[in-house]
Amino acid sequence: MQERGKISSIAVRLKFSAIMAFDGIISNLLRTFLTVLGISIGVAAVVSLMGIGEGARRSIVSQFESLGENVIVIKANAENVKFEAEEAEELPSRVDGIDYATPVVYTQDTPIRWRRDESKMNIVGVNQDYPMIKDHPVVSGNFFTSLHVKQRSPVAVLGYNVAKSLLNGRSPVGQAIKINGINYRIVGVLSEKGEGKGDGIDDKIVIPYTSAMKIANTKDVLEIWAKSDSAEEAELAMVQLGRIYNRKVGIGSNIKPETGSEEGGAVTDGGEMPVEPVPEPEPSPEEPSKDDNVFEKGEEPLTITSLNNLVKEADQANRIMTVLLGGIAAVSLLVGGIGIMNIMLVAVTERTSEIGVRRALGAKQEDLLIQFLLEAVYVSIIGCVAGILIGAWAVSLVSRYGLSAVVSIDSIKIAVFVALMSGLLFGVYPAINASNLPPVEALKRQ
Repeated sequence: MQERGKISSIAVRLKFSAIMAFDGIISNLLRTFLTVLGISIGVAAVVSLMGIGEGARRSIVSQFESLGENVIVIKANAENVKFEAEEAEELPSRVDGIDYATPVVYTQDTPIRWRRDESKMNIVGVNQDYPMIKDHPVVSGNFFTSLHVKQRSPVAVLGYNVAKSLLNGRSPVGQAIKINGINYRIVGVLSEKGEGKGDGIDDKIVIPYTSAMKIANTKDVLEIWAKSDSAEEAELAMVQLGRIYNRKVGIGSNIKPETGSEEGGAVTDGGEMPVEPVPEPEPSPEEPSKDDNVFEKGEEPLTITSLNNLVKEADQANRIMTVLLGGIAAVSLLVGGIGIMNIMLVAVTERTSEIGVRRALGAKQEDLLIQFLLEAVYVSIIGCVAGILIGAWAVSLVSRYGLSAVVSIDSIKIAVFVALMSGLLFGVYPAINASNLPPVEALKRQ
């Protein structure tokens, strides 16, 4: 019974302190409004800035992911480094972890004619494995086959936007489109990737790389796309590809393969493509080799890039940016907390008579401490709610004008935590001052 009585007494005191705290903040609405305004601006700044940062992070990561999962890009950056098309076709059988591979041929501003309309468009030449490599299925018709590639058939698969513009949204499969003066039969339409995604594939035309090489008037390719089944297999394939192509451009050529004989021999360690030693002519002193020129300029003659790593790096960099934006915005919350402390100190000075009367009527120090702390918490909570609403409105306004921005749950959690902690920390000192004020001294100041 005594314990129940104590609990009931504590509950009554807490309830009375909460009511007194609420009366305290509404007794001077202008002062309360200015304090709430400081907190709400800080919360809105955190929510909006972190929302913009999170939106930018998701947009960039989405763009990278639209290029395909577990994709490896092998790209020649120097004139003396080129690939043979057969080299790409053989990668799945020569390198462990690679399931699909395709040579890639680009043609820029290729003349296109559709009925009476003429324009210029970018063409991408690949093989039949493109849909699997880029995770990009067709929505109408079919993708071209390996037979089309071998026979250099004039067939084309259109990007989504290209197909949509031809027949007002109807499927153009079966129609003919003239590319570089030759009629190409449209066999399929790729699914929509979205604006800025998939390297703009929605606005391009895909044809067999053998046909693209004819348009580009080249026998070699400068880029290869490869696909692995998992991120782990992609990492292993990266190591093997690095060994293969480092030798191709002359890096590490002085390291001999461990074979049974000192001459010839191929290395097949871990599924690596066999590399036969090819004697290289020594450059004359007057004419340095192209390889030497490449390395003297500090250029990478060949790059092997995992798109998975690009996604991780972009995600990490944008997360850091988002945290920095949130940290900058959180400074305004500290300013709002200082405002709470200032207002509460003024309130203690103005309400000394109320404090004296309460102490004379039996109120304890902890009752006054709880009352003034609750006032600070009330102001912080109201400021949090108002700030979240203002921040969400600001994010929607930014999104309306084309920028990527989202209301992040993490930003709301951070803003609420910092605002409440600021209210508590900066409300402690005024609350202690109020609770320590002697009753006689308080009554004298009436």
